[in-house]
Amino acid sequence: MAANGEGQQSQAGRHQEVGHKSLLQSDALYQYILETSVYPREPECMKELREVTAKHPWNIMTTSADEGQFLNMLLKLINAKNTMEIGVYTGYSLLATALAIPEDGKILAMDINRENYELGLPVIEKAGVAHKIEFKEGPALPVLDLMIEDGKYHGTYDFIFVDADKDNYINYHKRLIELVKVGGLIGYDNTLWNGSVVAPPDAPMRKYVRYYRDFVLELNKALAADPRIEICMLPVGDGITLCRRIK
Repeated sequence: MAANGEGQQSQAGRHQEVGHKSLLQSDALYQYILETSVYPREPECMKELREVTAKHPWNIMTTSADEGQFLNMLLKLINAKNTMEIGVYTGYSLLATALAIPEDGKILAMDINRENYELGLPVIEKAGVAHKIEFKEGPALPVLDLMIEDGKYHGTYDFIFVDADKDNYINYHKRLIELVKVGGLIGYDNTLWNGSVVAPPDAPMRKYVRYYRDFVLELNKALAADPRIEICMLPVGDGITLCRRIK
């Protein structure tokens, strides 16, 4: 952590620019978590990919470093081997997953933009985990429909992470609940959506925050009422809801 006030101020300023990535009210406290717990343990390849992504004009879409650390440990705790990721961007959470699962583990990764994925791919290849990833470019829903129709994928996934178009989260859930195994996890990212889920309707919000807010609220209500899962909503990153399939 920077020893002088100027350094701390610039760190805090940087955090404010992507403030939605942490729901903590204190920038200094979030910075403390990063500097004390996350960055000292972040693998070099993850750091490299984070720095590559920071230069991208859409860097606001990336998974935060503390969430990457959380996902990596979670996957190890549940011994995940067969996983899926919907919404890849440059692959920071994908790399966190690939590093966590065993050598013969697999990730089906889907995104509508291959170009962004290929930005991070050299780092993933250098880390020696690219062989675990099957990347599909295009919308995920038609792929999921084919998998369900096929029948052999039912209940085969240990872990599924969704960080994509919020207006389709409920549509994803309807399908993913069939594909995740009983006892397996689905993680939905951004379920606290910049904190906007508790903001009054007339509060000032960026256009995209306001647009997707209702979809996130709808999802949160639906997950809480779904008897097929147990849920836990965590204030990590921009909010992540873990759903454990129980039947």
